[in-house]
Amino acid sequence: MRQRIFTAVLAIALGVNLYLGARNLATSAEVRGKEDVYANMEKFTRVLETVRREYVDEDRVSYEDLVQGALRGMIQTLDPHSEYMDAKKYQALQSDTMQQFGGIGVVVSMRDNWLTVVAPMDDTPGSRAGLMPGDRIMKIGEKSAKNMSLNDAVGIMRGKPGTEVTVVFYRPSSDKDLTFTFKREIIKTKSVSDLDGGGKYDLLESEIGYVRMSGFSEKTASELELALVKMEERGLKAIVLDLRDNPGGLLTQSAYVTEKFIPEGQVVVTTEGREQRQLDKLVAGGRFKERTLPMVVLVNGGSASAAEIVAGCLQDLGRAELVGMKTFGKGSVQSILPLHDGSALRLTTAKYYTPKHRTIHGKGIMPDHVVEMSPEQMGHLALKRSPGGLGTLSEEDRKKAEATIDLQLKKALELLKAKLK
Repeated sequence: MRQRIFTAVLAIALGVNLYLGARNLATSAEVRGKEDVYANMEKFTRVLETVRREYVDEDRVSYEDLVQGALRGMIQTLDPHSEYMDAKKYQALQSDTMQQFGGIGVVVSMRDNWLTVVAPMDDTPGSRAGLMPGDRIMKIGEKSAKNMSLNDAVGIMRGKPGTEVTVVFYRPSSDKDLTFTFKREIIKTKSVSDLDGGGKYDLLESEIGYVRMSGFSEKTASELELALVKMEERGLKAIVLDLRDNPGGLLTQSAYVTEKFIPEGQVVVTTEGREQRQLDKLVAGGRFKERTLPMVVLVNGGSASAAEIVAGCLQDLGRAELVGMKTFGKGSVQSILPLHDGSALRLTTAKYYTPKHRTIHGKGIMPDHVVEMSPEQMGHLALKRSPGGLGTLSEEDRKKAEATIDLQLKKALELLKAKLK
């Protein structure tokens, strides 16, 4: 009896081992097939030659056209933020970081498979038209935006200053389609401003200062330093840093901004690649003097990327309280990898982590004090900040905009005044 049981158990064990072995062999063969560079390159070459030989329009199938298209498609399948940039697009990217380009002044990203407005830039055709975060792009010119890549959309909306482009948006909050014909302008982005959209930096009540940052470009930290010095000369006692509808920008600038308010040597953000390997760590470098005054940071769903790094760091360290709404959740790192022919890859290579190792990507930063404001209210505030913005509205809408109260700023002032008592 025992012998029969032993034999049966042994047979079952051998059967399981044979099954698992066969399964592992099949899996290994599948993995080898996916990783076999020669077999896959042979397949690519055969497809390339077949398309060149058989496609109906011969003038569209040069080797250069096909390879450029293959590169764009390959990178686009990875995530919405990675892309292959030809020489023209790479040059446009470099113009962005230099804070000058031609377009309508709107930052867009992919959200729920829709091209979505993250934020209109201050004092641009986009902000003056009253575009709001969350507006979806449905059509650009004569082209449907369905299945259009993020980078193609940006490329079409940009163009020679003085030329026009018509864009159709869908606004989920009102369930309406909106059509705007924009005249493109040279977009010169000054990333730091005061409450009125200018550079006076007068103090608010109780000697509380206010600074709005609309993005992170090469001059952001320097512009912020000048603003802080102006306010300090007037007796600055506390500050509101407004990062609402700030789509981000240069990673290094997020560190330069944050280090104005934290000790030298303090970690601002870490970037981690595959298998959580730490690739980089940005720390406060002591380039600017540290300010220890009370501080509140305003954030909302349009606060993304570098803006989330600043907000997350200051929150983790207990250096500032956050007021507003949960941020966008764009916390991945795109490295620019130039190629020899003037083109480049923008490739997602890592994700951001706050000092407490919180991930930003896909999750966002939750404020300490949630204060809801609708897209319409935020749009009214943007128009009030933009010179001439209210003049674009009907009399009825203008009265609504003028009556709009910035509830998030109001809450920030209440918190700071309590700290100053």
